[in-house]
Amino acid sequence: MIISLIAAVSKNGVIGKNNALPWHLPDDMKYFMQTTKGHHTLMGRKNYESIPEKFRPLPNRINILITRNKSYAASGCIVVNDFQKGIETAQADNPQEIFIIGGAEIYKQGLPLADKLYLTEIDAEIDGDSFFPPFDKSKWKELSRIHHENDLRHRYAFDFVIYQRKK
Repeated sequence: MIISLIAAVSKNGVIGKNNALPWHLPDDMKYFMQTTKGHHTLMGRKNYESIPEKFRPLPNRINILITRNKSYAASGCIVVNDFQKGIETAQADNPQEIFIIGGAEIYKQGLPLADKLYLTEIDAEIDGDSFFPPFDKSKWKELSRIHHENDLRHRYAFDFVIYQRKK
């Protein structure tokens, strides 16, 4: 099973501000939806709650929500109380690939286990309060990079980048 992290990250490591995305990049959202469709997604409670209600749970995915709150319930989601239990729950279905979709603490726990990183690298420093964990790029091989210029719908230029952990 491949464990992947998927995130949009600014040059200064920001992934969020006030439990929301501090940018509007429709093509990145489309990329996220297409890439994770049909897969297990692991996310923290705050990340889940940041998703607009009309998109919860994320459609066409098995949504695994991680929270320390033992009484938390989320319709259409599998709720677990720790990160490892989330991984084990996904593994039980023997999927080809699972996606860790955030937030910061969940990424931090997932990074040491990750085989792949799907990063939208935003070409800007953006103010925020939630950060992707730092990682040593020398331990990762870049598999692909697709550039997207800024335009009328996208304030910032960005690259869709896929990294694979070196063996």
